[in-house]
Amino acid sequence: MLKKIMLCESEHHDHCISKALESAEEVCAQRGVRLTPLRKRVLELVWQSHKPLGAYDILDMLSRKDGRRAAPPTVYRGLDFLLENGLIHRLASLNAYIGCRHPEVAHVGYFMICKKCHNAYELAEHTAIDTAIATEATAMGFSVDTQMVEVFGACSFCRESA
Repeated sequence: MLKKIMLCESEHHDHCISKALESAEEVCAQRGVRLTPLRKRVLELVWQSHKPLGAYDILDMLSRKDGRRAAPPTVYRGLDFLLENGLIHRLASLNAYIGCRHPEVAHVGYFMICKKCHNAYELAEHTAIDTAIATEATAMGFSVDTQMVEVFGACSFCRESA
């Protein structure tokens, strides 16, 4: 039987957004960093859907939805802050950003990305994947600085509708 990917913990995506913002405020308070209104708004926009967003998509949303005249460097600084604090992930293959489901702990990102609907789903850490990468890296004499796994395919919803 196919396991359905559940994108939200609730039927209502607003719950995902409010939970992400609440977690972000807690993480920032614990780390003694400031979640400014603009940083918070950028995070909220990233969480608007489960589709990764590019920086210019976020810039466009800020100007269209909020009427803000933000410059690209402003958005990039906000994204850099959110990345540095583990509140979002950057999907290198898409040059886009997605909200982090568990920012309270440092972790490696594992993502399933649907090529049809473009939703991205962050998986929980998998020790077997970490072990396989570490074993191969050691065997090659390779030093791993960062790792992110992005797997492309079709989600169960898109597969059923095809």
